[in-house]
Amino acid sequence: MARFKRILLKLSGESLMGKQGHGIDPERLGDYARQIKEIHDMGVEIGIVIGGGNIFRGLSGSKKGFDRVKGDQMGMCATVINSLALSSALDAEGVSNRVLTAIRMEPIGEFYTKWRAIEAMKRGEVCIFSAGTGSPYFTTDTGSSLRGVEIEADVMLKGTRVDGVYTADPEKDPTATKFTEITYDEVLARNLKVMDLSAICMCKDNQLPIYVFNMDVVGNLKKVMDGEPIGTLVHC
Repeated sequence: MARFKRILLKLSGESLMGKQGHGIDPERLGDYARQIKEIHDMGVEIGIVIGGGNIFRGLSGSKKGFDRVKGDQMGMCATVINSLALSSALDAEGVSNRVLTAIRMEPIGEFYTKWRAIEAMKRGEVCIFSAGTGSPYFTTDTGSSLRGVEIEADVMLKGTRVDGVYTADPEKDPTATKFTEITYDEVLARNLKVMDLSAICMCKDNQLPIYVFNMDVVGNLKKVMDGEPIGTLVHC
């Protein structure tokens, strides 16, 4: 039995770069698709949000002279590109899926509604939610929290390149220690960069737990679903 019945999986767009350092690495994309297939075959209902940082990040664009709203809209389009790439990779693995967008983009993707997404997941389709919240000034972290709450997920699985939440950035501070679990309040008090503030507060207010783990290690997603303690649980 899988640890969770319905999940919201948040994937990093930057991780899609893999060894290339830019764009979409087909090898990393394939690894992700195969890991998702593993838990799909366990009967898990899966919703996915993927970032767009490997292509364009709105906030960094605004620092280079882009209008913030237009920059965020460009970032939304980047998430659609990544969502279509993941959809294609899942197709290749024989996993039924659909892309839903927060802004109208037919025929690229279907316009998102909670009920359409839940019905599709109950039929065994993986739902990939793209274009963030559909509004500027919100990150895909916040979009993930919103979708996770809306689809009534049991947990948000935040797949990153780090194996959990630490007292400091482990890539910069070798003395950083890892938490097995931590509360939202402690994350906020310590100003830990798990997700942005609005995303953490939304999860806290709606009691949606977050499990942070390293998605780039093949097999880790299934280990999470099997209940192996490989990451950090953030909860009330």
